[in-house]
Amino acid sequence: MSVPVLTFFNNKGGVGKTSLVYHLAWMFSEQGRRVVAVDLDAQANLTAAYLDEDELERLWENKKTPTTIYQAIKPLTQVRDIEEPNVEEVAQGLYLVPGDVALASFEDTLSESWPDSMADTNLYRPFRILTAFWQVAQMAAKQIDADIILVDVGPNLGAINRSALIASDYVAIPLGADLFSLQGLKNLGPTLRSWRNLWKRRLDNWRSPDFTLPQGRMEPLGYIVQQHSVRLSRPVKAYDKWVNRMPAVYHEAVLQNDTAAATPSQDDECLATLKHYRSLIPMGQEARKPIFHLTPADGAIGSHAQAVQEAHKDFESLANKLIERMSTAQLPLRAL
Repeated sequence: MSVPVLTFFNNKGGVGKTSLVYHLAWMFSEQGRRVVAVDLDAQANLTAAYLDEDELERLWENKKTPTTIYQAIKPLTQVRDIEEPNVEEVAQGLYLVPGDVALASFEDTLSESWPDSMADTNLYRPFRILTAFWQVAQMAAKQIDADIILVDVGPNLGAINRSALIASDYVAIPLGADLFSLQGLKNLGPTLRSWRNLWKRRLDNWRSPDFTLPQGRMEPLGYIVQQHSVRLSRPVKAYDKWVNRMPAVYHEAVLQNDTAAATPSQDDECLATLKHYRSLIPMGQEARKPIFHLTPADGAIGSHAQAVQEAHKDFESLANKLIERMSTAQLPLRAL
């Protein structure tokens, strides 16, 4: 049985997506789950959050063994097959399949394989390429007996993200309080449905596959309101204007219904509203730890200490809600 894959996706950048994956991976591991975080963003920001520059140089300059996600799938661009991925242990129960800026070069290979997967013969290679991310993620999860796989992707609707979503059982959507984020959401819903339907056609086209394939369910779990982009000078009314449009846009674009509540706080599809925790972010980056693990030694004193406790409650609540949604979804996956 495969390990469930949860991807955080929005084709609008700057909504705190990578920070979400980073902190939730820590929180899930703190709760006793074994987590693999997979960095499928060619900018490799998630990897840079976990590892320092010396560690990154060690991984990216290694030519002998596949130390990054790209190096594990690179043989597919030649005449070989996927190699066993390197899994970096970040902390007890928390592991990382490192990203790689070279991943962007795999985009053309994925694009070329998409139409080939609807051919009449020789389907092994195009399907192997299109499902490479899922194969590597499952191999990594098997190595450390993971309970869940979290995936970070870039803010676009390209071939890399299409294959990342094909590999996903669940999708959570971070949103910023602005027009651009809502416009991105309007594009995202139809795109997910299109990718899901097109992948099903390809699964039907290869009725007796030679290896296990992901089902590409892309089950939406809900949206997360992020305040990272909120400016202190922005009037409250302007902020509320965009936030209060989120339920209707999400229900229409993603769920295709019109049962949205008036505000996110009244909407069951809103998983959380996260504060920006502006002053804690640089502290966490400096200490290379999640903001809810900051201590007085890291500079979290006074009001900062209180904010650390609030952040822990926020991410704990969000982690619990995600697990609850995944556990109740009608998908044949291992218990979380």
